[in-house]
Amino acid sequence: MNQRSKIFDDLSQLMTNAMGVAQGAKDEANTAMKSMMDRWMADRDFVTREEFDAVRAMAQKAREENAALLARIEALEAKKK
Repeated sequence: MNQRSKIFDDLSQLMTNAMGVAQGAKDEANTAMKSMMDRWMADRDFVTREEFDAVRAMAQKAREENAALLARIEALEAKKK
């Protein structure tokens, strides 16, 4: 009976180690894939969300300033007439 218990203990240890190796391989594959995707995206000159939002805010501000200047020009032209 003791021999059988030792075999099950050894088998259990082997399975535990195999799961650890599999988890390590999964983590390594994830890291490699993320690295590859980061390089691919960097080569395509994509912008980050923060950069996009900053430019979008600048464009919105420019549109608002344009509208305000147009209103001033129209008001000045109306006074002139």
